[in-house]
Amino acid sequence: MAKKTASRECTKKRETKETSIEVALDLDGTGEAKIDSGIGFFDHMLESFAKHGLFNLNLSCEGDLLVDGHHTVEDCGIVLGEAIKEAVGDKIGIRRYGSMILPMDDALVLTAVDLCGRPYLSFEADFPTERIGYLDTELVEEFFHALAYSAGMNIHVKVISGRNSHHICEAMFKSFARSLDAATSYDPRITDVLSTKGTL
Repeated sequence: MAKKTASRECTKKRETKETSIEVALDLDGTGEAKIDSGIGFFDHMLESFAKHGLFNLNLSCEGDLLVDGHHTVEDCGIVLGEAIKEAVGDKIGIRRYGSMILPMDDALVLTAVDLCGRPYLSFEADFPTERIGYLDTELVEEFFHALAYSAGMNIHVKVISGRNSHHICEAMFKSFARSLDAATSYDPRITDVLSTKGTL
């Protein structure tokens, strides 16, 4: 029977001239989060990601917000993706795939992931507004792109409907969290990696 054999926790640090980031992630957590990116709404999204994926996540970032939020959001995606990749480990026994259609009032968002080792992002979304709080909505795609490529996973995000930018974005992060939780969960019928190649 495939089951968790080791801790799936990871701590990552990344420092550049633009950002200084530290992430601690536990895939088998309870949804506890402590987030400080300097962008309030982005913090809220990452807290929602942790809560609805049942991940424990600590993330702190000091970024060049006097320039804009781009480096902060993109680099947080890079480091979180690296942490997910390391915490998942050898992928033996996990379901690999996860998907979720999640409603939030007017918004309905589909997210699907494949922990295949190949980076790819499909992002079909239009936000009615250019900003949500202090987060530029164009940076949401940058976050998921950075995360997909650093984690080595396929991520598909499709907004089916929605009129409110806050609801659309929050539904994305919650849907992604639920999809990732499903993909990283164990199935007792899977005794190796879920691939005809024998490797992921």
